[in-house]
Amino acid sequence: MILALILGFAALSSIGAIAVVAGGLFVSKRVIDALVPHLVSYAVGTLLGAALIGMIPRAAEELPVPALMLTVLAGLIAFYVLERIVIWRHCHEEHCQTHTTTAVLILVGDAFHNFVDGIVIAAAFLTSIPLGVSTSLAVIAHEIPQEAGDFGILLQAGYSRRKAFLCNALSSSTTLFGAMLGYTCMSALKPVVPYVLAVSAASFIYIALADLIPGRRAQGGAGALVLELALLLLGLLTIWMFHAH
Repeated sequence: MILALILGFAALSSIGAIAVVAGGLFVSKRVIDALVPHLVSYAVGTLLGAALIGMIPRAAEELPVPALMLTVLAGLIAFYVLERIVIWRHCHEEHCQTHTTTAVLILVGDAFHNFVDGIVIAAAFLTSIPLGVSTSLAVIAHEIPQEAGDFGILLQAGYSRRKAFLCNALSSSTTLFGAMLGYTCMSALKPVVPYVLAVSAASFIYIALADLIPGRRAQGGAGALVLELALLLLGLLTIWMFHAH
């Protein structure tokens, strides 16, 4: 049953994001550009909620607090180094310094990121079903604006809509491979699951604070801030409801 849930939610993560990209084949770019910032704000809330309400407290049940926080800290530093080396970012703008790199590098980085998401989903479900569901929701919430942004970047790089969609679908499929590998390895090595949760929490926190929030700072005035906070709180509330009930 657990394996079915892991693979099901991993597939949902891939399909959900790709469904939005598929919509980009028929919806104008202006509509996509208008929706992505709101999706990003909601994703920030779900990522922070999954990390701070779900993953870290559950890992703390198995690990001493000093070991847990050192693992989270090591994870944050590792993701910073990885970002600098691989340029694994979640920028949702077509014209930014990060995306002066080739479209191929973006697709490779996205495939690797989706593979890690699959491992994260497996680790969460092996801990508890509510944690698995809330973690999967956070993955889906941040995958949707990421894939929509990548779709726009590939179009800007000269890809046709059909080719951009197929490339995004291929890079998203690695979530399933990550989920299967995570289940296989961590089922045999249960003691590593809390450490994986701690590193996963670090990845969610890093994505939210280092990649998603900075891109929203210069957007609009007080009205935009109120809307962003409302969507962020909605994301947090969504995660909290899974753990409260």
